[in-house]
Parts: sequence; structure tokens; C-alpha cells
Amino acid sequence: MLIRLFCVLILSAVSALALGQNIVPLTIAQRLDHPWAVAFLPNGHFLVTERAGALRVVTPEGKLGQPIGGLPAIAVGGQGGLLDVVLDSDFLRNRTIYFCYSEPASRGNGNSTALASAQLSADLRQLEGLRILFSQRPKIASQLHFGCRIVESKNAQGQADGKLFLALGERYHQRDDAQTLDNHHGKLIRINKDGTVPADNPFVGRPAALPEIWSFGHRNPQGATLDPQGVLWIHEHGPYGGDEINLPRAGGNYGWPLVSYGRNYDLTAVGDGKSAQAGTEQPLHHWTPSIAPSGMAFVTSEKYGKAWVGNLLVGSLKFTHLARLELERPFAGKVVKETRLLESLGERIRDVRQGPDGFIYVVTDSANGKLIRLAPAP
Repeated sequence: MLIRLFCVLILSAVSALALGQNIVPLTIAQRLDHPWAVAFLPNGHFLVTERAGALRVVTPEGKLGQPIGGLPAIAVGGQGGLLDVVLDSDFLRNRTIYFCYSEPASRGNGNSTALASAQLSADLRQLEGLRILFSQRPKIASQLHFGCRIVESKNAQGQADGKLFLALGERYHQRDDAQTLDNHHGKLIRINKDGTVPADNPFVGRPAALPEIWSFGHRNPQGATLDPQGVLWIHEHGPYGGDEINLPRAGGNYGWPLVSYGRNYDLTAVGDGKSAQAGTEQPLHHWTPSIAPSGMAFVTSEKYGKAWVGNLLVGSLKFTHLARLELERPFAGKVVKETRLLESLGERIRDVRQGPDGFIYVVTDSANGKLIRLAPAP
């Protein structure tokens, strides 16, 4: 058995090196039901969300725990369900996690994205002290474009500043809402960890504007991460082409659906057919054709060699690969080179994160979803 495993690893390594990738994908766990996000517990275990509405602990050996109790009601269907999860920066002390999900309306068949906090019990079996911090409004009847990536923000010194960013989709049929400030559709919002609104948010005190809004004109953001300087990076799905990477500044308008580098699904022009317009921000990078991006992480460790440090990794659902983006300089500047990794897996990459051990981890979106560690090829 050991000889067979060794041979498999050697063949995988040779294949990876032949592609110039310098990585070997090692499956830690499988049989996950459309996993959406992974977080890293201090004891070396993994916390994984399943879109179907389960939160599970996965051991380093790949054993799947039973669903953790204490989740709120979740509107599962289409693109909706249990989505992102992150640990509080002070988890060792407060055992707090944050997660977002599609929240059903109390009446009728509407839903929207919600953000909640809870404490994970010491035995890893139960959520306690559940608190709904934010609910996107208005709720509508749709199973599309929930967005739902969470980032705990930091200051320039790398210290947590007590704020959370949450990326929100425009719910597809409500696309024009992305340009108005009286709703949360197609917005990036910023709140304090207790759910209150930071006094320095850009639209606080502005009539007819919701104070949680940080930036607007987004379509369906499904990737978000901080660089080491504390700058937030996000990416979002375009329509038929025009996926974007953006650096959302306070009060910025990112254009959807006034401008786009893509076209509508019926191939008609988006808006007036322009890719730029006064008063809107340009993306740092865009893809046409669309790769359907999901998950996003910077490489800060030297596990894969110094050339990887400062690279940005983005998962592709449509083309089943992991995009390695090399920038003008580490963690900054325009994209100067893109390499497609893991294409031979044929798996939709839903999330990508660097673990506390310095290794890169991805989860794949299928009924037999996997948690995979990328090992440097020997």
C-alpha cells in the first residue's frame, strides 16, 4: 500500500513539474456536498460549509464530522444556501465565527444574504449565542447572485480593526438596484462586529442612502481578500465575459450595469455598450471570456518558492482551474502573467485560501466536493 501511494505521488509530481506548476494536489477529504468555503481551526482541523446547509469539521486525516448544530433557517436552492465562513481574529479567546447564507423571508418566498456570528462550542458540535448581524434588503424571490464573501478588515499595521466587509450580489433580476443607494443589492457593505454601522462609512448621514454601504455598482462578488497592507481586493462575476478584479474604495461606483467588459447573455450590449464611463471605477483586471471566478487568496509563504510570494490566486468554476496571477510587484500593480493550475483535476474551484501552515487549500464544488491541499512538488 505504501509503495503504491509513493508511486502515485511520484507520478503526480512528475506531471506537475512537466506543466511547470511545481505543485501536487493532495485530497484531504471528499464526499462533501457542494462545499463553499474552508476556515482553519487552531487544532489543525478544518471548518467547511456545504451549500446544502451543513457546517462540518474535517479532521487532518479527512474524517467528516456530523453537521454542527445551531445554524439558523437557510433558504437552500439554486445558488443559495450556507456560503462563506471565517474565524474571528481573536478566535482562541472568544471562539467566534462569522458566516453568511441565504436567509428566507419570515413570510412569503423571498430571501436575501445575511451575515451571522456565533461561538463554536469546545467540542466542535454546536453553535452558541447565534446573532444575526446583517440582513440584505429588500428580500426578493430569487435563487441567484447572493455574493457572500466575508473579510475581517485590518489597519495598515496588520491589526484587526473591529470591522467586517460583506460582498453582496445584485440578485440578477434586480441589476439596476446596483446603482441606487436605497438597497443592498450589488453592494459591498461594512459593519462593526456587533452589527452596528461604523461612523466613518462613506454614506452615513446621506439622505436616501443605506449607511452600511461601502461601495456600489457590483454584480456578483464571490472572492475577497486583504493584502498585507490591509487593502481589500474583490472579484466579481461579469455577464457573458467581463469578470473583474476590483479594489473597492469608500464610496466608489464599480459600474454595473452601466458599463462592462462583457455582454448580456443574449449578446446584446450592457448599458450603452461602454466599458468605461465618468464617475465609475475601472477594474484592476478583467477576463473575457468569463472564467466564473470564486475564491481568492494572496500567497505570503515561501512554501512554493519565492517567485510565488505576492501572487494572487483565483478559482475558476467555469473552466475548472486555479488561476495564478503574477503582479507588477508583490501584492500590488496590474496583472502581468496568468497561469492556469489544476486543469487536469476537472473540478470547479469554489474557494482558495492559504492556511496557517503556509500551504494553499482549495475546495471543489460538486456533489462529491473535495478539500485539497497543494503540496510543493518534490
